[in-house]
Amino acid sequence: MLYIGIDLGGTGIKAGVVDEKGKILAKDSCPTLPERGYEAVIHDMAALAIDVAKQSGHAMDEIKAIGIGLPGVMDPRSGRVPFCTNLFWHDVPIIEEMAKYTHVPVFVDNDATVAGLAESVAGISAGCENSVFVTLGTGVGGGVVIGGKVFSGSHGVASEIGHMVTVVGGEPCTCGNRGCWERYASATALIREGRRLCEAKPDTALMKAVNGDPTAINAKTVIDQAKAGDPDCMKLFDDYVFHLCMGIVNLINLYDPEVIVLGGGVSHAGAFLLDAVRAKLPELVFYKTMPYARIELAKLTNDAGIIGAAMLGR
Repeated sequence: MLYIGIDLGGTGIKAGVVDEKGKILAKDSCPTLPERGYEAVIHDMAALAIDVAKQSGHAMDEIKAIGIGLPGVMDPRSGRVPFCTNLFWHDVPIIEEMAKYTHVPVFVDNDATVAGLAESVAGISAGCENSVFVTLGTGVGGGVVIGGKVFSGSHGVASEIGHMVTVVGGEPCTCGNRGCWERYASATALIREGRRLCEAKPDTALMKAVNGDPTAINAKTVIDQAKAGDPDCMKLFDDYVFHLCMGIVNLINLYDPEVIVLGGGVSHAGAFLLDAVRAKLPELVFYKTMPYARIELAKLTNDAGIIGAAMLGR
């Protein structure tokens, strides 16, 4: 069986033909240009799907399904996207629009969800029935795979793990609540705390690393200083790991997965992050004498969106 996966982002659309095992046979991309409206974007997605099928040497009637991963929410009951902020979409009939250009069945889900599915098919959690993917970027997203299939809940929002409240009355979140996990476990959290550190201690090593410009701080800057042994950034990083692990413990208690996969920009810290999480987690897990999910770093990178979207159809 062959499938097409489409990774729809705010700046670019990527598509590829993928086989049963998650191997990409052909892929291509084009700019999103969302300001043109959803009709033009969906037209381009369909055209790109048809084009990559040709590039792979196959006709569209050989394609079993098309999957789409997008940075928003999909309502599985209506086939519509209630909102997708990065694309300025509101109540978009994506299934209906795609049907204007192809009669291949179309499946849609959140981009973090499909990345988690990709890892469970062709990545670090391949072969596992139950896994959770956590993307640590501007926010915190997730993909829950149960019994080898994505779990999105009754209304398509089950994987919005970044909006678990882990600190009651904590930092204000863009969603309107306070204390959401992503306010403490994202790259944005590291940047915020790094800037607060520089404001409180203008002579800190972090301030020197950005030549006195706190607006130049990013997550990597903070982590690099922690790696170098700066005590201020080490404390900041330790606090970050604690909050990250608190959310991970919630996921373990909720889903009891075999693997929790860490992806996204912060995961590029590699073993420095992974070792810290693995060291902190045992003191926080509920079942002290029983096995629990192993923590791993994502294996797939830029192709995860294509592979995972394609696997929605499988």
